[in-house]
Amino acid sequence: MNYWLVKTEPESYSLDDLKRNEEDCWDGVRNYQARNFIEKMNIGDLVFVYHSGKQKSLVGLAEVASVPFSDPKAPENEKWLAVMLRYSKHLQVPLSLAEIKSNPELQDMALLKQSRLSVMAVAPNEAATLLKLTQS
Repeated sequence: MNYWLVKTEPESYSLDDLKRNEEDCWDGVRNYQARNFIEKMNIGDLVFVYHSGKQKSLVGLAEVASVPFSDPKAPENEKWLAVMLRYSKHLQVPLSLAEIKSNPELQDMALLKQSRLSVMAVAPNEAATLLKLTQS
């Protein structure tokens, strides 16, 4: 299993929206590095959902529900990818960016090093730490 983190502005599309839809297309990514991460996603991979903007918190979990496919919203001659995500759960207490930054085991996370990416890989040890922190 691989682990991923997707960032979204909750005013545009929130974890509540994904919950309401149960499964939805994660599209609109227009960054080559983020697209390359989508390309590596597999069905069943765990996805951490992060609300950017004012909230700046990890708010829930989803899972990859499809293989990557051509983004239906992309211009015809551009090769952008999308993937289906399935809602898993909201965290009882969101994990703030400040809490993530303060944890020594998470200092190498792409979230901290490449904060503008909307889709990023999460290392297995980082995923284990995030899961541990979000279950307390």
